[in-house]
Amino acid sequence: MPEKMHTRITGIGSALVDILINESDQFLKDQGKIKGGMTLVGNQDITHLLSKTNQTPIVVPGGAACNTIVGVGNLGGDARFIGRRGDDDFGRDFEAQIIKCKVEPEVSISKSPTGTVLSVITPDAQRSMFTFLGASTELEPAQMAADLFKNTAIAVIEGYLLFNRDLMMASLKAAKAAGALIALDLASFEVVNASEDILGSIIKEYVDILIANEDEARAYTGFDDEQKAIETLSEHVGYAILKVGSRGSYVSFDSKITRIQPQSGNKPVDTTGAGDLWAAGFLFGIAHGFSIEKSGRIASACGYEVCQVIGAQIPEEGWKRIKALL
Repeated sequence: MPEKMHTRITGIGSALVDILINESDQFLKDQGKIKGGMTLVGNQDITHLLSKTNQTPIVVPGGAACNTIVGVGNLGGDARFIGRRGDDDFGRDFEAQIIKCKVEPEVSISKSPTGTVLSVITPDAQRSMFTFLGASTELEPAQMAADLFKNTAIAVIEGYLLFNRDLMMASLKAAKAAGALIALDLASFEVVNASEDILGSIIKEYVDILIANEDEARAYTGFDDEQKAIETLSEHVGYAILKVGSRGSYVSFDSKITRIQPQSGNKPVDTTGAGDLWAAGFLFGIAHGFSIEKSGRIASACGYEVCQVIGAQIPEEGWKRIKALL
């Protein structure tokens, strides 16, 4: 009797709680904050910013890899998340919410506060993120063992782990020892620039699925031209993905480049988690043996639906529309 094909997708990354508020451009100016991007801050900075708004925040689980894995769980996939949280209300709520989304938690507990991300969403749907990493940074390389990735088809490793090189290498080696394909999302152009001395060798030796947006691809390949960028991204990996925002995406596999069209519809309300949920749909499809085209359609639907709400959590009616594609 043939061995059962594994479809589990395991993510490792920062266990963070997203705190989302709608505010004006002037709010950011008044607080001396630059619009867009991600800024590392202390816990007290987030508390201070929240004290200056009269908006009621939305609080949901966050972190790039976690967003992807929650998406996989909501699609009905076999999903596991590895991270570290604080022994506090934010941490307990984080774990309870991902379990509710059918994710198996491999989450260790720290005495430090749970990491939080304050996302200020301006009227143009752009997000400005202020991140306190907290307990999420305390995941130890020594904890990484192949058993954490047991029965895993695809291991999703967020690019932000490149800021902790020992943890990144331990995670790559453990996932590879378990026989998983490794998917690396480059996370941000800042990550790429800060890791240029080791990123190429990591991708060549360990990565099977490489995911980048335009800015990350430009930083890694040096090309603005999309054709040249996707060709360069694909040099040492099985799958290369170039996301080009509202224009869709490109997938390179087996020397063929497939254009994935975006799902059209309403204007975005908030782009938080769009890339993470795109990855959830695509990786779910690949893990279940779907074609590039079908996996891409699911990915585009996930990316579209998450842009119709505040935060990275697609509501149940959105998931019903996505699952109709399955």
